Amino acid sequence: MLSLTASAQEDYKLWLQYRKLQDSELIATYKSKINGIVTFGNSETIQVASKELQLGLSGMLGTTIGVHQNIATENTLIIGSKSSLKEDILKNLKSELEQINDEGYIIKNISFNNKNHILITGKTDVGVLYGVFNFLRLIQTNKAIEKLRIVDSPKINLRILNHWDNLNRTVERGYAGFSLWNWQKLPDFIDQRYIDYARANASIGINGTVLNNVNANALILTPHYLEKVEALANVFRPYGIKVYLTARFSAPIEIGGLKTADPYDAQVINWWKEKAKEIYKRIPDFGGFLVKANSEGQPGPQNYGRNHVDGANMLADALAPFSGIVMWRAFVYSEHDADDRAKQAYNEFVPYDGKFRDNVIVQVKNGAIDFQPREPFHPMFGAMPKTPLMMEFQITQEYLGFSTHLVYLPKLYQEVLESDTYRLGKGSSVAKIIDGSLDHHKITGIAGVANIGNDINWTGHPFAQANWYGFGRLAWNPYLDSGEIAEEWLRSTFSNDENFVYPVKEMMLQSREAVVNYMTPLGLHHIMDTGHHYGPGPWVSNLSRPEWNPVYYHKADKNGIGFDRSKTGSNATGQYAPEVAKMFDNVATCPEKDLLWFHHLSWDYKLKNGQTLWNGMALKYQEGVDEVGKMASTWDKMEKHVDKQRFNEVKMLLNIQYKEAQWWRDACLLYFQQFSGKELPKGVEKPTQTLDYFQSLKFPFAPGNN
Repeated sequence: MLSLTASAQEDYKLWLQYRKLQDSELIATYKSKINGIVTFGNSETIQVASKELQLGLSGMLGTTIGVHQNIATENTLIIGSKSSLKEDILKNLKSELEQINDEGYIIKNISFNNKNHILITGKTDVGVLYGVFNFLRLIQTNKAIEKLRIVDSPKINLRILNHWDNLNRTVERGYAGFSLWNWQKLPDFIDQRYIDYARANASIGINGTVLNNVNANALILTPHYLEKVEALANVFRPYGIKVYLTARFSAPIEIGGLKTADPYDAQVINWWKEKAKEIYKRIPDFGGFLVKANSEGQPGPQNYGRNHVDGANMLADALAPFSGIVMWRAFVYSEHDADDRAKQAYNEFVPYDGKFRDNVIVQVKNGAIDFQPREPFHPMFGAMPKTPLMMEFQITQEYLGFSTHLVYLPKLYQEVLESDTYRLGKGSSVAKIIDGSLDHHKITGIAGVANIGNDINWTGHPFAQANWYGFGRLAWNPYLDSGEIAEEWLRSTFSNDENFVYPVKEMMLQSREAVVNYMTPLGLHHIMDTGHHYGPGPWVSNLSRPEWNPVYYHKADKNGIGFDRSKTGSNATGQYAPEVAKMFDNVATCPEKDLLWFHHLSWDYKLKNGQTLWNGMALKYQEGVDEVGKMASTWDKMEKHVDKQRFNEVKMLLNIQYKEAQWWRDACLLYFQQFSGKELPKGVEKPTQTLDYFQSLKFPFAPGNN
């Protein structure tokens, strides 16, 4: 990383800080167990793994850990894949190699020539690389390395970042500067940051990256740009990362000179087959295409009277000879469909279950609306057993205060992954759907819309790095605990001091609920201001499409508030398994966190704590503000544990978050108060501005809104 230079900032190093450990006894223990490194194999990936070990160990132990030619001394660290290791070494692995897949790894204390050593191996070189990063993490987090027997494999095949990056380097919903990809200087100028990006992703097991926006520009598929894509693929390959591209469905017209993009047209079919050949000739391990079609104005097969299966399968056939895949997004909603927007993706895709090619995976957002602070899990996850479904999470915080708000998103991801679809009865979690274990799918995937830009700290907010990190860890294993991930990240990124780790971990784990409370408590959703989605806008009602207006989602009136999706309303509850539908449908059993998502209720409706809905909602808004105040107070006490720059960055950002939480509370309560006609309850601070003031605020240049 640029972190190798003395002047580089801590911010840039992410969780790969490799600072010298503070505990001298621990350093002595580690040194006694690691006398040097012996490497088997000479691939680029093994070379990368060896260099990473030297860099990490030398930094953390405060001394150079050298590479030896042979295993001459006790306590050598041995790395190499199965095909490179000597039989005498492999004898130490009884059943471990049978327990891992091609990307898995083994870290084990072994005996070789009557001497004790540590072995890091796998079936492939990239498995060894993942093992090396895991071993370094053990030392970063002060774990023992005396009795190691770690056998681990990723549970999901495709662990991918979706970059919503445009060719002009703007980033749609990006809040950390411009795109990393400097298309103007590629392919001849390879920025060190491309290598550091690959390192960071490999360290958390991410194995794919979609380089361009889902709202795609067809030019990315021209030879001029494919040459640049090839250069990035060459950088990423040693780190086990494949490149993917978003394919614009109308590319045969826009760059191919054809008169149509109809997936049944022979010329169109042939154009895509030739384009696939052209790409794979340059990039033999090209991953495939991501496609956004017939959504928000993007072209697709429906333009020609065809359907999603027709479009996806045509592209899949073009990629199949090269083992490429199509990730076909299910984020669709139409202004011509008067039904509840939350129902549209399900209605459009579920009838096609089992009709997609084997190399198509349907990419589904975690909820049925659009990356809200909280949504019930998408009903498609329990409804398409014959089709592999790929989770799409958003890492960038489009609806969660951008990179100025501290929101620990793995808490959200875990909530969704643990949700029970009841597809095959109790225990049919969303995680089991996407890892293929419930329906035995061969292709499995999880995507995260990246929050990465060219800011020095990559993500705009130092703590937003944890969301990139946490996404990678949960993509590797969707059953991990978000609290354990937070602790791992804190120890690697800042400090192992428990006086720092435990209070800040608690702050992180509470942060997402705080945001839900001060933005959209009790199941409210999509009441952000228009277009840029920055700040509150529950009053917006003048847009051309009804489902673009926040009033569509909260339906506040003198009788109450909330969207009736029960069987007496839009019947969106009917898209879930009967057990789930019954729970959501009944106001008495619907979780209060989802209440107004599924029910329109009177302002006087009694919540479980005895408060009226109006009072309970107002108190939730206040609670969110108070929680941000506590976060700021916690951080103020951490100054001695953190370098000055990052401490001050987070302090300033928390101050912004506190002000904006107050703005959310005041604007929303003043607006909804018009309908409830009720006073604010005791304990809720009175607004200092009028509703007219809040409605007058305009943000034409809010970031990320292209």
